Amino acid sequence: MSNDALLNIERFLPHRAPIRLIDRLINADDEHVVVEAQVPTHGRFVRDGVMPAWVSIEYMAQAIAAWAGARAVRRGDVPQIGLLLGTRKLELHRADIPCGALLSIRAHCELETDNGLGMFACHMMLGDEVVARANLSVYEPEDSANYLARASS
Repeated sequence: MSNDALLNIERFLPHRAPIRLIDRLINADDEHVVVEAQVPTHGRFVRDGVMPAWVSIEYMAQAIAAWAGARAVRRGDVPQIGLLLGTRKLELHRADIPCGALLSIRAHCELETDNGLGMFACHMMLGDEVVARANLSVYEPEDSANYLARASS
């Protein structure tokens, strides 16, 4: 993929504003993803010029979604929705993150099954500082539209 294609994050994520937190896909291969995000100055999670560090979980989940979306695009498919099933070993190394901060979020696929389950080791950096680490369990249904229709009935 070209660098220009990688910069258009909406091509790889089903998320749209205001809930899309990731700004750029930097790199994605078969096992890893690196994305960047700038903490907004206004928004759902921002209070008094900072964002609570627990929002890191959603940043990491969206990094995984970008990884899955980039993989789908490489196959000629459309990115699908995925579900965050759980978080283990969450480490928050600070209470909050200042607005305007540029974050680097990395995820490594530790396990992926044929039925759409996955486990990722993730961390989020602010410069050289580790802000958060976690292992995230995710699920990507084979047919997300059908899955959601069945789940809501």
